Amino acid sequence: MSQTTLPIRRALVSVSDKTGLLDLARALAAQGAEILSTGGSAKALRDAGIPVTEVSDYTGFPEILDGRVKTLVPKIHGGILGRRDLPAHVAQMEEHGIGPIDLVAVNLYPFEKTVASGADADTCIENIDIGGPALIRAAAKNHAHVVVLTDPAQYEGLIDALGDGGTTLEMRRAYAGAAYARTAAYDAAIAAWFAKQAQQPFPERFIMAGQRAEILRYGENPHQKAAFYRDGTVRPGVATAQQVQGKSLSYNNINDTDAAFEAVAEFDSPAVVIVKHANPCGVAVAPSLTAAWDQALRCDPVSAFGGIVALNRTLDAATAEKISTIFTEVIVAPDAEEDAKALLSRKKNLRLLLTGGLPNPAAEGIVVRSVAGGFLAQTRDNGQISREGLKVVTKRAPTEQEMQDLIFAFRVAKHVKSNAIVYAKDGATVGIGAGQMSRVDSARIAASKSGEAAKAAGQDTPLTQGSVAASDAFFPFADGLETIVAAGATAVIQPGGSIRDNEVIAAADAAGIAMVFTGMRHFRH
Repeated sequence: MSQTTLPIRRALVSVSDKTGLLDLARALAAQGAEILSTGGSAKALRDAGIPVTEVSDYTGFPEILDGRVKTLVPKIHGGILGRRDLPAHVAQMEEHGIGPIDLVAVNLYPFEKTVASGADADTCIENIDIGGPALIRAAAKNHAHVVVLTDPAQYEGLIDALGDGGTTLEMRRAYAGAAYARTAAYDAAIAAWFAKQAQQPFPERFIMAGQRAEILRYGENPHQKAAFYRDGTVRPGVATAQQVQGKSLSYNNINDTDAAFEAVAEFDSPAVVIVKHANPCGVAVAPSLTAAWDQALRCDPVSAFGGIVALNRTLDAATAEKISTIFTEVIVAPDAEEDAKALLSRKKNLRLLLTGGLPNPAAEGIVVRSVAGGFLAQTRDNGQISREGLKVVTKRAPTEQEMQDLIFAFRVAKHVKSNAIVYAKDGATVGIGAGQMSRVDSARIAASKSGEAAKAAGQDTPLTQGSVAASDAFFPFADGLETIVAAGATAVIQPGGSIRDNEVIAAADAAGIAMVFTGMRHFRH
């Protein structure tokens, strides 16, 4: 196999995305190449005065079946697949009047965009490209003799290579690898669409594909390599956000920002969520973002340092001013006022992300996690509780304020690593215990943090006094509930379902507190 291409005597160019098309075609024409094309691509070249031959004129076979068959003919695929270094191939090509095609530039019908637009099934099916992937795969297989381009971003490099005498085998091999990755991603999108149509969230073959957004500086730790990929999902969040300012996001920034924004979307009232290491360390709802910020920060001001702040409203200047008083890695919000942007621009390292909207916490989706030798896939935890679905199991029912705080606390607990205990009061967290092996330890840690926060605010009484508490899963024994009671909570919300529920309920009645069951667990590992 030679290190440079044979002169490009004939090129097939058929693209749905016309970006850079004319520059590529002019460079090929300057090399003396005959350009074959179809449909809109051929028209664009003719309109620009670039010589072009319609594929149907070249093959002597017309486009048929409403354009479904244009390039699926031996004269095209033989010209791409024929090996120039095998005399038998060369002889057969000459016998059948098949000229070699040395370059194929194809990008595919916009199937993914068509699906994302909400088009009906017939329209989606008509946007499944058949000839395009066949051309790409043929050219990629024969990359020893053929250049394959699947992305306008590749054109500039190819044009430069033509000026330097041709492409190297290494370059053609890289293009071939990118070509197979593109057709694989395309097929993955089609397979996912068919699975969704058939209401099969977990088909026999589960295929994932992503477009690399950037190479990250490192992963969770400096010795790990990492990259960020987008999968084309239109869910508002870190993957779709516009970064207004600040240095590049790190692996941990992306993970934590996603956790924060998903959590803040749970609430209808103005809300602020502060996240550290993927766990909320302060959450509040209030009539304004500034008030919500003050309440969220009060929960754990120490952990909030260097954290991620998510808001579910347009960021205003007053709230931006308050947030900027402590070191913050990322602020993510649906939008920001110009005064807020100007104020934050003074913090050069702070990243400001604007998403244009909020994710729907009740929407369906698939979450994937790798394990050795495979991966786990599950539906998104989109479970929602409502007041009507709660069951009061104690002699005392919650007050109206307690009920509001219980629902709030349980929604927060959904986003806290298990075992999770969340204390809340007046629409704000006052203590969060996360990720402990024992639910009792989570309750103790949350209460301890509440005491520290109270001291920082100049109070002698822990913030948990008179609060409510939420547990992400049932209490296996009464000791966890007793720890919560000792912290000063007056009402508890939990899924229920333990074989010792009666013991736990009896302990709650003995303490005179209210307790409700949700019937829904929110483990988060």
